[in-house]
Amino acid sequence: MSNTPHVAVVGLGAMGLPMATRLVPDFPVTVFDIDADRRAQVVGSGAAGATTPARAAENAELVLVAVRDQQQVDAALFGDDGVATALRPGTVVILTSTVGPDAARATASRLAEVGGRLVDAPVSGGPARAGAGDLLIVVSGAEDDLNNARPVLDALASTLTEIGSAPGDAQGLKAINQLLAGVHIAAAAEAVAMARSLGLDPSTVIDALSKGAAGSFMLADRGPRMVEAYGDGAEVRSRLDIFVKDMGIVTDIAQQAHVPTPLAAAAQQLYLMGERAGLAAADDSSVVTLLSPEE
Repeated sequence: MSNTPHVAVVGLGAMGLPMATRLVPDFPVTVFDIDADRRAQVVGSGAAGATTPARAAENAELVLVAVRDQQQVDAALFGDDGVATALRPGTVVILTSTVGPDAARATASRLAEVGGRLVDAPVSGGPARAGAGDLLIVVSGAEDDLNNARPVLDALASTLTEIGSAPGDAQGLKAINQLLAGVHIAAAAEAVAMARSLGLDPSTVIDALSKGAAGSFMLADRGPRMVEAYGDGAEVRSRLDIFVKDMGIVTDIAQQAHVPTPLAAAAQQLYLMGERAGLAAADDSSVVTLLSPEE
């Protein structure tokens, strides 16, 4: 593999677009997304555009996949015009989506049938940090594959944690991360709702609690957005339906492992209620409005 590998980025959503834009100055990049406007945005930054995943991947040494769920992963990789139809033997696919351990292992097996290799690399941090190369990335895979993927991973991550030698291991750690994040958001929502019910200024409550033992990253980050949810609505930085998906992965893994996760299960129900209430595309902080409706 060359010192400056040709990278294909498949999926230009909330995370894929800033990651692709981040890579453009340092790598030859070809991008694909079903949304032509998103493709054009990255092409305007210096990338090449492709009209199918296969065309994006045909000259790539590394393929970074940044889509929402396993259904989209399967379509991007194994569809009629998918990446797998154009992979050169030994090409490394970097899977940044959160799909769960079983799905990552199945994807790795299917890629191996056509000579591809998988690096399991789910990401955390949000779009702003993706664009700044400040993501938290956990990775697992064979040593040679990780070494080949490292130039791209180093360009995107401020913290890169190797957790295992097989695809699926990183998904396990990401699921644990999402368990904590999902529970913390739900707990923050309960705190903000209680503050409102007591007639206290939620912004003051959040500021005070964030400085003490009750503070958490999610309270400090989502708390102000929860306050915004009662006005014009919070800016969408992390869609609520992402946590519907991710908490489903968490509870499925826990059930398979026979590990009780009552707090995760309760948080999952809150996100499902939000989805049912029409908040799927809203910021995940909007769950607070289920607990303390706008007056």
